Amino acid sequence: MCPTAIRWADPSGSSADDNGVEMNPLKQVGALLGKPVGALSGALNKPGAESTPHAIVRALRGHPSLPDAVRDKIVLITGASSGIGEAAALALGAAGGTVLLVARGEEKLRATAAEVEAVGGTAHVHPCDLTDLEAIDKLVADVVAQHGRVDILVNNAGITKDGLLMRMSEEDWDAVLDTNLKGAFSFTKVFTRAFLKQRAGRIINISSIIGLMGNAGQCNYAASKAALFGFTKSVARELGSRGITANAIAPGFIETDMTAALDEKTRAALLEKIPLNALGQAEAGMGVALGDVDCRALRGRRTRE
Repeated sequence: MCPTAIRWADPSGSSADDNGVEMNPLKQVGALLGKPVGALSGALNKPGAESTPHAIVRALRGHPSLPDAVRDKIVLITGASSGIGEAAALALGAAGGTVLLVARGEEKLRATAAEVEAVGGTAHVHPCDLTDLEAIDKLVADVVAQHGRVDILVNNAGITKDGLLMRMSEEDWDAVLDTNLKGAFSFTKVFTRAFLKQRAGRIINISSIIGLMGNAGQCNYAASKAALFGFTKSVARELGSRGITANAIAPGFIETDMTAALDEKTRAALLEKIPLNALGQAEAGMGVALGDVDCRALRGRRTRE
């Protein structure tokens, strides 16, 4: 199945495709996997059901309609130790992919790997400093040598160092751009040769709604996420003729460790912008991730709520 686009991360639980058809996250996943929504909702609405990425993953595990584009594929995910990266690892691992988990902290990566294995997936841990191009070169060479290929790259890693522009240090500006933007550049650049040799590859860049609307106190973060859109479109134009797609996803305000660290005043200001006064959940992006890897016609696209 190849959607034109799916917009997601609306905490109201609904989104719309380009034809204006409303699709909540559960329907997105069901549509992409060919599984009736009722079967999923039945599993998720039982008394005591978990409101975590594990809930949908367990509902999907072992279903025969899991997309061939994910099953048996090698997926590398940066920033895989928490939040959206963790949810993507669980979803893609449960769908039959081998997930290569990348982040700075080895302990958290091992915890994510254990969760992936608990839902029947296969995971490998690869600690790496995403601002170190030499380390990235070595990591990519190692994983390609070990696995023979990598089919899907998810550039998800991101940090914040918030502050008003007039008080923002150059170090805080550079740290955010180096991780959020240069990290995506470095991994994409290093993987380009392997993808060209394969004449296939999926690149999914996780941007943010902040890259579209901006946010006071987040000039560095907004700049890094906005730049990912132009980067993604340019990569798609360069590599599209070789069977390689590049797409960007722009989540709304999602409940992650990053948003949990916000002070009450900032959190309250964010919630005022959301009709249901609640943050979205990381697992809402699983449908989009599965759609992007299963869609050769979707490229250079900015998918947002």
